[in-house]
Amino acid sequence: MSDISAAIEEGAKKSGVLWLTLDRPRLAWHAWHEGAIYLVTGGGEQQLPGIEELDTVQVILRSKDNGARLADFEAEVRVVDQAAEPEAVAALAKERLNAPDSEHLTDRWARESTVLKLTRR
Repeated sequence: MSDISAAIEEGAKKSGVLWLTLDRPRLAWHAWHEGAIYLVTGGGEQQLPGIEELDTVQVILRSKDNGARLADFEAEVRVVDQAAEPEAVAALAKERLNAPDSEHLTDRWARESTVLKLTRR
């Protein structure tokens, strides 16, 4: 594993948030699952305007301990078929704090939200 891949994995596993360069830098919560970053947008979830239409996005991971930049990389953006990747959606749901409807969260996401997968390019 390269140094940057190790830094990405470490940063994504240890911290539940990252920065995305969209219309402006946006803080987003996420989950690390099987070598990729998963996040959800829309509906009652975090708003990440325009990310669904992008092919790539710039990602910044910072240390949970001291805020130091661990990795800055370009990631490929892919919309997830939630029915086809239930394990990834479940991993993401597990990281969702204070959901008002935690027992029906993934059903709501299927109706109202978009789940995205980010992989280093």
